[in-house]
Order: sequence, then C-alpha cells, then structure tokens
Amino acid sequence: MRIILNLIVLISFCLLWGCKEKEEVKPNILFIMSDDHTSQAWGVYGGILKDYVQNQNISRLADEGIVLNNAFCTNSICTPSRATILSGQYSHRNGVYTLSEAYEPDSNNIAKVMSANGYQTAIIGKWHLKKQPTGFDHFMVLRGQGRYHNPILKTKENWKDRYEGGKEYKGFSSDVITDFTIDWLKNRDQDKPFMMMCHFKATHEPFDYPERFAGLYKDIEIPEPASLYDFGPETNGRTFKGQSMDNLGIRYIKASTGPWWTDYPDLPFDLDGLDSIQARKKIYQKFIKDFMRCGAAIDDNIGRLLDYLEASGQAENTVVIYTADQGYFLGEHGFFDKRLIYEESLRMPFVIRYPKEIKGGTKLDDIILNIDFPSLIADYAGIPNPPQMQGRSFRENLKGHTPDDWRQSMYYRYWLHSVDRPGHFGIRNKRYKLAFFYGQPLGKPGAGKKSTTPNWEFYDLEKDPKEGRNAYGDLGYADIIKEMKIELLKQKELVGDSDEQYPVMKEVMDEYWN
Repeated sequence: MRIILNLIVLISFCLLWGCKEKEEVKPNILFIMSDDHTSQAWGVYGGILKDYVQNQNISRLADEGIVLNNAFCTNSICTPSRATILSGQYSHRNGVYTLSEAYEPDSNNIAKVMSANGYQTAIIGKWHLKKQPTGFDHFMVLRGQGRYHNPILKTKENWKDRYEGGKEYKGFSSDVITDFTIDWLKNRDQDKPFMMMCHFKATHEPFDYPERFAGLYKDIEIPEPASLYDFGPETNGRTFKGQSMDNLGIRYIKASTGPWWTDYPDLPFDLDGLDSIQARKKIYQKFIKDFMRCGAAIDDNIGRLLDYLEASGQAENTVVIYTADQGYFLGEHGFFDKRLIYEESLRMPFVIRYPKEIKGGTKLDDIILNIDFPSLIADYAGIPNPPQMQGRSFRENLKGHTPDDWRQSMYYRYWLHSVDRPGHFGIRNKRYKLAFFYGQPLGKPGAGKKSTTPNWEFYDLEKDPKEGRNAYGDLGYADIIKEMKIELLKQKELVGDSDEQYPVMKEVMDEYWN
C-alpha cells in the first residue's frame, strides 16, 4: 500500500510540475578588450611598472580568476588580431592580413554562432574592421580608429563603411563605451543569456587620458627597461632597425609644431639641447606616463562593469574575460609599437573569471592563442567547436586539466612588411624561439615595396628572457635550430599557410632556409 501511495504522489508531482529535468543555465559572456594594453602595464605580470600602474580592478579579476602567462597573438597588429578573435582563424584564412583589409560581413564569426544558439549578442567600442558588423543583435562601434574625447560611434541606423557615418557623444572614450555597455546590459532581453564584447580604444597611440588622471605621476620618475638605450642592431645581432623610440619623439615634436595625424596630450614637446641619451629618457618618461594614465581609465571602467554584475546578481553566472588585442613595446629594445615576434609584442595579457569553474588567484602556463578565444566562448555556451575555427577550447586547461595533446609550440606570422620591420614568420615553444625574416611585401596592401635581405633570429628564452642577443649563429644551438626549422615547416602545414601563391617565397626559402 505504501508503494502505491508513493507512486501516486510521484505521478501527481510530475503532472503538476513536469518530469523534465531542469535545463542547465547557460553562462553569460562579458568579453572586455583594450587596444595595445600590454602585459608590462597590467601589474599582475610583475615587471618594473608593477608598483606604478593603477590596476585595482585588473588585480580584482586576477584574484578571483586565472591569469594566462603564455597567451599569444598570431599576427600582432590591431585589425588582423580582431579578425582572428572573431573568426578563430589565422590571417591567411580570414583574409585580414594588414591594417587595410575589411572583415567581410558574410564571413562567419563567434557572434553569429552564439546568436544561432540562443544568445543575445552585442559589441560596443572599437571595431576597426571597416565594414558593418554582422551577427550582433546590437552594435555601437567607433568610427575608424576612434578618438579619445567626444567619440563618434556608429550604429545600424547611421552606418557608413570605413571612416564615415556615426554620431558624436560627449565624454572620454573609455567612459562613454562603458556607459553604453551597462545601458545595454540593463535593457537587454533578460530571458536570454548574453555575449557582450566591450572594446576600448585605450591604450592605443596617442595614449590620451581623462582629466581626472592628469596629475597622476606628476614629479615621479618611472623606472626604465634595461634595453631602453638600445640604439640599433649592432650590439645584439638583431637583423633590422625596428620602430625606434626616437621616432615617437619626432611625432611629439611634429604634433607640437603643426598639423599631424593625431593630437597627443600635454604638448608642446621639444628635445632642444639634449643628447641622444637625454632625449630618449625624456621621450620615455612622457610616453610611459601617458600610457599608464590611459590604462588607469580602463581599470576604472572594468571596475564599473564588475560592480554592475555584482549589483545585478549576475556575477556568479558570467564569464568575464579581460584581454588586449596584442602586446606593445614600452621602451624595450629601444622600441615602441608592436608587430614583431618578440615577447613584449607577441604576448597577449589575458585574465578570466568564472566562479563556478575557475579557482581564483591561479595562473596557467599552457600556450594559448587568439585563434582559441572564440572556441572557448562557444564551449561555455555548450556549442561544439565550429568547424571553420582553427583553434580549440581551453576550458579544461583553465580547470587544471590540460589535455595530453595540447600544443607545445605556436606559429606566428606578420604580413605588413617594411624595411624597418620586415615580413616574418616564426615558432615559439616553452623555451626557444626561431624567426625567419623573409622580407617580402607579397603584394599586401599597405606593405612597403622594397624587399629586404632574409635573415634568421633565434633566442633561448630561459637564458635570455629579454631577447637581448640573437643566438642563431651560436654552434651550441645548431641541433636545436635544425629541429625547430622542421617543426616550423610542420606548423605552417598544419595551419594551412603554404605560400604556394607567392613564387618569390619559394626562391627565398630555397636560398636561405639551410
């Protein structure tokens, strides 16, 4: 009799409430990305600036999440990296090689994948991919590179391709982008999970900042990187000139004295009467203070986003990612800018918080690439890895369960060739780096027309972590270099970068490979 009564109760419960198992709640995704906000300026990676940068909220994310020590870009320049993060593909697959190409609206991307699987999607801030965003339920993006003060933002209603269209909004760019991000989060369809991409213009040149940080670092001298006074390749075996800090000083002076492509804060600037050492020191101090003030505004606004999630009760079920589209030189090697396979440019800072799965205050040393980012996002949404994506999810890695077949090396290629920063490809593993500066423009838009003599560079990152000496000619590394050349060709083949359409590359490879 008792069994019968229990069955009656169970059947009644099923009829009233349904016997269907409760569906798992999918997490929200808040993907925050800045421009050029390199790991040296985050503080959580250590370094000479760690006691100077304003990073309360980046540190908050790091304490509550996991920091990636070896996340890398596959083409360290803004437009290509952004296309890769959307597509999960290398530049030769998604068609965005340089700053000049557009990401075609009919291309697949992570927003389209998420929308097709029940997510509400939005992007607010920097886009930089020329043509209208697709796959997003809502977009509000900067016109072109965007400007720091009173930014112009474009929506579907006022869209024009490239550098036209949009509406001006009063305020500092990072603040305005955050305002509209929070507004969308408040007014979205609350019955759907969301994927919000909040993209700051900061800290891109000209490294401007809001008035509230104008006095930050006043009368303070910021520490200098050990290689700041590297004036050329003569002493380190480097095979090209690079983007010298001195060129930034020239830009400051030109902007002080007449029309220039941008306006820098706190001008005029001059180097009158200074020798080369004094001049570089003055350039660096202005540059690094502006950069960190600009970064302080990012940290402010990350805090606003985190506070909103907490106040709205969504923090526990939201994956929060903060990253930058690539690294940046802050005086190392005597450089500014990015583009190169050197560590400061190659490394993408990356922190992720998801309280349900990720242990706070941890670090991950696995090699992660920007082609992996959309695969991770899809995984959190319960979506199988889209077949066109070349990356793979690192969700298990973040939980401390790195797959046995996880990559041990990564492939990199920079296409926007110039004499000072030649086209190159290379490979990096946990200890060594090998790069082939093939020096050919290959008809890419914006590339310099003059080719350069091909050269090799090799670095032992354990013995020479700052890449201060090109050890390619060191006979002690001959066997390792030989093995890495084999692995480099293997990686090129694996990612489908064959160079078959460039006959000059076969000539270069035949002559300079061995």
